Amino acid sequence: MSLRFAYATLCGLTLAGLVHVATVLAIPLLSEADALSRARASESLDHPQPIYTVATTASPAPAEAWLPIPDPAVAVGVCAYDLADGPMRVSARTGPLMLTLAAHGRRGAYYAVTDQAAVRGALDLVILTRAQYDEALANDDESEPSRDVRIVAPDRQGFVVVRALAGLPSQRPAANAAVQAVACSIDSQSEEPPAR
Repeated sequence: MSLRFAYATLCGLTLAGLVHVATVLAIPLLSEADALSRARASESLDHPQPIYTVATTASPAPAEAWLPIPDPAVAVGVCAYDLADGPMRVSARTGPLMLTLAAHGRRGAYYAVTDQAAVRGALDLVILTRAQYDEALANDDESEPSRDVRIVAPDRQGFVVVRALAGLPSQRPAANAAVQAVACSIDSQSEEPPAR
């Protein structure tokens, strides 16, 4: 009798463990309010949607409910993209504050860069599908190389998180402005007229 009980208990625990693991792994797939879904509200904007603005007064800035409380000295914004509309261009101008850009897909971050990678004070990221990347390479002018940082995205949809660090309280308004100064747009590819 005790052997049957031990066997039944072991089977029950194994089944419970499998159900638990399957449930935990299914949560991101079944979630309707994941980060990508919430960031999609910024798709039609030309600048990042403010997610967290650094408090410029004594009262703290309200944090969005869908993000963990960030560092109180970091302003955060989000630009969503759908590469079916065309490549996504994220343009930033560097300044005295540290600025970071991180590209995220459904499975997490796949590329990150800081303002240290800027060329002559400008940082231009172009996020593309593999086909768009191949087309851009084919259209490149060999005598004038592109200064864009081209990134092949693992997914068609995603978002870019923009962060600006205010090291001093006096830099807080500048951090909020730095996030809003980043431009997010669909990159217009110049198509050559067909040869006649």
